[in-house]
Amino acid sequence: MRTRLTEARVLGDLDVLSRGGLGLDDFLAEATASVQRAVPWVGACVGTHDPATMMLTSARKYGTLVSNNAHDQLFGIIEYGSADATSFRSLAVSEHRAIGMHEATSGEVERSERMTRLMRPVYGFADEARLLFRDGSGVWGALAIFRGSDDPSFAPDEVEFLGRLSESFARGVRSGMLARLAAGHLGDPDATGPAVVIVDAQDRISQISLGAEERLEQLRGDVHGGDPLSLVTSLVGAARHALGTPGASLPRARVRTGSGVWLLLHASPLRGANGAVGDVVVTIEEARPPEIVALVVAAFGLTPRERDVTRLVLQGVDTKEIASTLHVSAYTVQDHLKSVFDKAGVRSRRELISRVYFDQYVPRMGTDVGPTGWFT
Repeated sequence: MRTRLTEARVLGDLDVLSRGGLGLDDFLAEATASVQRAVPWVGACVGTHDPATMMLTSARKYGTLVSNNAHDQLFGIIEYGSADATSFRSLAVSEHRAIGMHEATSGEVERSERMTRLMRPVYGFADEARLLFRDGSGVWGALAIFRGSDDPSFAPDEVEFLGRLSESFARGVRSGMLARLAAGHLGDPDATGPAVVIVDAQDRISQISLGAEERLEQLRGDVHGGDPLSLVTSLVGAARHALGTPGASLPRARVRTGSGVWLLLHASPLRGANGAVGDVVVTIEEARPPEIVALVVAAFGLTPRERDVTRLVLQGVDTKEIASTLHVSAYTVQDHLKSVFDKAGVRSRRELISRVYFDQYVPRMGTDVGPTGWFT
C-alpha cells in the first residue's frame, strides 16, 4: 500500500540517484526498482531517446520482460509507424509527463494498436502507464510500466505521482550519458564506412551490408537490454509515417554504443520501379563531430544563455568578443563560464572543448587518414 511516506522516500531516492554520477545501466535499474515501491508493476521497459527527434536509442527491461525480446521489432513498427496519441513521440509534444492507458482511453484500451496487437495478446498486460523523462533541455527517455489482467488499473493519483519523477529521471539519464562519455573510448579504427539494412514492406530484413550485423551487435546491452533491431524497426516505422505526413522530416537518432562510440542511424523510404512503397533503408555510421556536439551540450543541462556562451567558446571566440556579441559585460561572461565549467565537470576552456567536441576524435589525430576520411 502506497503512503505519503513511501512517496516521499521514492522522490528523495530518485533525486539522490539522479545526482550520483551513475552510469545509465546502474541509474535506470535502481530508479525503476525504486518506482515499484510506490507504483507496483509486473513488467517495465525503459527507453532512452534522442531529444532532437524522440527516436529510440536504447531499451532496458525489468520484471517479466527481462530477456523477453522476441517481439521488440514489432514494437518499433507499431510505436513509430502509427499516429497513436499515446506514443512517446506524440506525448513529447503534449503537456503530459505521465499517462495511464486505462485512464487516457476511458477504459477502452483496445483503441490502442499497441495494446491490442502486443501488450495484451503477447505479454498478458491489461494496463500500461507511461512516464516521460522531461526537463528544461528536452525529453531524454521514457518509462513504461505494466500490470497484469488480475491487477487493478493504474489510478489517477498513481499517474500523477509518476509525473513528479519526470525531472529526476531526465537528470539521471543526462548524467549517465555524460558518465559514459567521460570514459574517453575511441571510435572503431576498423570501421569501413556506413552499414546498411533494408527492411521490406512485410517488415523483414531483405538485405544487409557487410559490417551491419557487427554494428548492431555493438548496440546490444546486458541481460536487461532489448533487441538492437528494435532501433532499426523504430526508424522504419517512423520513415513510413513520415512518407505520408507532409513536411515531416526523415527520422534519425544519435546512439552511444556500450563501448562509448557515437553512431548515427537514419532511415529513408524507398520506392520501387513500379511505384511500390514500404521498403525502407536504414543507414548506420559513425557520427561526425557536428552530429554530437549539440547533444552533448544539451546533456550538460545549460541555461539558454549558457548555451550561447558555450557555442561561442567552441568557435574559439574570446571573452571580450563573447561579451560584445551577447551585449553583456565580460564579468557576466566569466560568471556564465564558471557555471558551464561546473556543469560540464571541467576547469578550463580547453577541457570544455575536449569534453564536448573531441572526446571521440582527437585521440586518433596524427595517424594516417583512411579511405573513409577517418583517421586510421
